[in-house]
Amino acid sequence: MSRQNIDGTREAPFSVSEYEARRAAVRSLATERGFDALIIADPANIFYLTGYDAWSFYMPQILFLPVDGQLYFISREMDAHGAHRTITAVSRDQILAYPESYVDQADAHPGDWMAETLRELGYGGPMRVGYEADTAFFTVRTFTSLAAGLPEWELRDSQHLVGRVRLVKSDAEIDYMRKAGRVCEGAMEAAFDGFTLGRPQNEVAADVMAAQARGTDGIDGDYASIVPLFPMGAGADTPHLTWADVPTPGDVPISVELAGAHRRYHAPLARTAIIGTPAPALDRLAGVAVEALEAALETLRDGVTSSQVATAFSDVLARNGYSKNSRLGYSIGVGYPPDWGERTVSIRAGDDTVLHSNMTFHLIAGMWLSGMGFEVSESIRVTDTGHETFSSVPRGLISLDSRRHS
Repeated sequence: MSRQNIDGTREAPFSVSEYEARRAAVRSLATERGFDALIIADPANIFYLTGYDAWSFYMPQILFLPVDGQLYFISREMDAHGAHRTITAVSRDQILAYPESYVDQADAHPGDWMAETLRELGYGGPMRVGYEADTAFFTVRTFTSLAAGLPEWELRDSQHLVGRVRLVKSDAEIDYMRKAGRVCEGAMEAAFDGFTLGRPQNEVAADVMAAQARGTDGIDGDYASIVPLFPMGAGADTPHLTWADVPTPGDVPISVELAGAHRRYHAPLARTAIIGTPAPALDRLAGVAVEALEAALETLRDGVTSSQVATAFSDVLARNGYSKNSRLGYSIGVGYPPDWGERTVSIRAGDDTVLHSNMTFHLIAGMWLSGMGFEVSESIRVTDTGHETFSSVPRGLISLDSRRHS
């Protein structure tokens, strides 16, 4: 259990010194890339730099971070009012609120107010300002409002600059991800226990989401950035399907992809289960996918490239007559809807990023063939000599019948 403040919020997840180090690293990289300031809108990046944690990202909100000068968090009035309750090492006069009259208006936009306010704060002159062009919550209208209100600015895509700083995790972050992995184990167990022949899939989803929120063994759960995914039967050839009110079938694959989350840090996991008897083709696919994933995991260590890890995986597939066009994995850490990935490094051929200790990834051997599929994955930490997995669940095709009779 975490200690609570008198207002019901948790204590800050990280020390003031860690937040200050993160901001310094982002400012240094921004300076190196020629920026005078950054507009940060990805809620995961805002959390990473300030600790701000609320479901307010569906409305325009930004963190304005000059390379030299104090930062400002700008959000809707009703959200800014209490933002100080989770923001760390930011004074109240750095939390700015646009009036409620700007919300959902045809002839006015919060970006108009943001531009006017930043001008009044002294940032109306010529500046090179980086913005997050590829985040889900920085809308076209926010961009055009800022561009119109601050025409002196040269606005350029910052190309996941903050995400690059986030790649190597601190020991405190790794501790949260280990705990998220434990929550993930409990959620996966809830899925395995919940799937019985004929039971509606939505009821299993309810079991899983309850386990994700409840947590395990004194580790509290957080909401996951993605809902539980349950492609099954012929639909298992299609990733990212959610659930329906249809009965759980027998003798076909049931893919389960979900995550444990703790303090917004995620540890995703995918497994494939079956009630009844698998077809020989599914059995063979499962064996090859697990072998290929384990070859990739054996390659992981400080100093290798993403491409080398992907090649170890694809070589096993090729020897057995299979191929996979999609990437094998991607970096993970802090997550907010609609994604738990960091959107920076991918584990795939041609990505020559050198991996370093305390980088964290989700490696998913998702094999989606016509009318059939198999998924198995691990969330891992790169170490000096190999890797650490955040969850411990058997990797092969999981017989739910055997589990219940053991």
